Amino acid sequence: MGLAWLVVFLKGIMKPIAATALVFMAMLLSYYQKLELEREMAYSILRAFIQLSVIGFVLQFIFTQESSWWILFAYLFMVSVAGYTAGQRAKHVPNGKYAAGASILAGTSVTMFVLLVLRVFPFTPRYIIPVSGMMVGNAMTVTGVTMKRLRDDIKMQMSLVETALALGATPHQATVQQVKRALVIALSPVLDNAKTVGLISLPGAMTGLIMGGASPLEAIQLQIVVMNMLIGASTLSSIISTYLCWPAFFTKAHQLETSVFSSI
Repeated sequence: MGLAWLVVFLKGIMKPIAATALVFMAMLLSYYQKLELEREMAYSILRAFIQLSVIGFVLQFIFTQESSWWILFAYLFMVSVAGYTAGQRAKHVPNGKYAAGASILAGTSVTMFVLLVLRVFPFTPRYIIPVSGMMVGNAMTVTGVTMKRLRDDIKMQMSLVETALALGATPHQATVQQVKRALVIALSPVLDNAKTVGLISLPGAMTGLIMGGASPLEAIQLQIVVMNMLIGASTLSSIISTYLCWPAFFTKAHQLETSVFSSI
């Protein structure tokens, strides 16, 4: 077999390289509009090119392995990166990275367990890794928004929360509206996407199957499963994140931890 895989890769990579002409067009527009985004665009596309190329070789290796440990390793790696990224979004939440990582891990693992029990997907790298990636990516976005929004809402309404606490409410009772609002705002894009799927644009999973030669009816069936699992994983992860980050907002005496809300 030798270096045949490298020859195939180099032949196939010519199309993505040709498509970078669109990025150069965007850079030219940025230059003439004085947006000063040219360097950022170049860096972003170069980073994406390197990351996707590396992950392509990694997945090619994992798909040829028989051990299930590689699936677990890939999944935990994705969760770790997602937890760090979501924690960065909610950087003012104490231990936000750990709370986000644990929330994403719990939400996506429960969802995946249900899918496996129902035999929707077989437990093979070719199915589990891409499906996990989609769930983790969506859970990461929703979790980060939930935690950030919850902290910001409590900060903006500190007087209301403190009044409720002074009147005898528990921390949970005093912040129930802020928690609800954070969850609704974070989950709304996921639900809106489900409402308009197929009407405005064809989702990635469905498009990939159709371009790969699969029947549109088969692609639709898979996309329905994908939308269901994304809603389930995102909802679980976001709700769990509120329970994990919420205690950091209060002292042991059930008072607001002012140091958490002092920064902008």
